[in-house]
Amino acid sequence: MEKIIKPWGHYEVLIDDPNCKIKRLVVKPLGILSLQRHKLRSEHWFIVFGKGNATIGDNEYFVESGSSIDIPYYKTHRLENISDNDLVVIEVQRGTYFGEDDIERLEDIYGRI
Repeated sequence: MEKIIKPWGHYEVLIDDPNCKIKRLVVKPLGILSLQRHKLRSEHWFIVFGKGNATIGDNEYFVESGSSIDIPYYKTHRLENISDNDLVVIEVQRGTYFGEDDIERLEDIYGRI
């Protein structure tokens, strides 16, 4: 599996087929993904290890090992690692298209807008 390096950590694609894409995300300590949304897919995050905050729409949720959260189509979302350890997440994408160009970034601390 190819490791894709991002400013917030990295991810690996575990499964990529026409019905879903499954990734393993590793968010480094204090790393934060951009505030984003997707037109063509929903996501489900299962927290494997670590602690973080997930922002879904106007709500913020504390997440930790064993918890999970759903992100509906076109709902703004962001994930932040709030600890000194890696935050490991399994992300399941469902929809009609799973390309990285379906990311609409609204805020990003790494200047990717």
